[in-house]
Amino acid sequence: MELGKLEIYKISLYLSENIWQIYSTLDNDLKYSIGNQVIRSIDSIGANIAEGYGRFHYKDSIKFYYNARGSLWESKHWVYLLYQRCLITKDDYKKLLENLEVLGKKLNRFIKTIKDKNANK
Repeated sequence: MELGKLEIYKISLYLSENIWQIYSTLDNDLKYSIGNQVIRSIDSIGANIAEGYGRFHYKDSIKFYYNARGSLWESKHWVYLLYQRCLITKDDYKKLLENLEVLGKKLNRFIKTIKDKNANK
């Protein structure tokens, strides 16, 4: 399977595109504070999925998928702060959070599938 066809990777790219649209509307002072943090955390999800996908050994891959999961939780934090500080709308907040939740569940299943597949070898 090619990385671009991996559903968890596609969702991470969708989130990166969405947060970039929000980031680009922020004032410069907010871009350099909270904006850079949320961009970094959300982009890190996809970057870790890609790096894990490129690893040879499954245990090495899983380490990066765990990193992606950590970045996902960090992203939830920053998205929540964006909403609490009235920097995004309630609709944007709900949409981002919903996609992060879906990605989290799919990422957990993906990790479990890899572990189960390799436990049977």
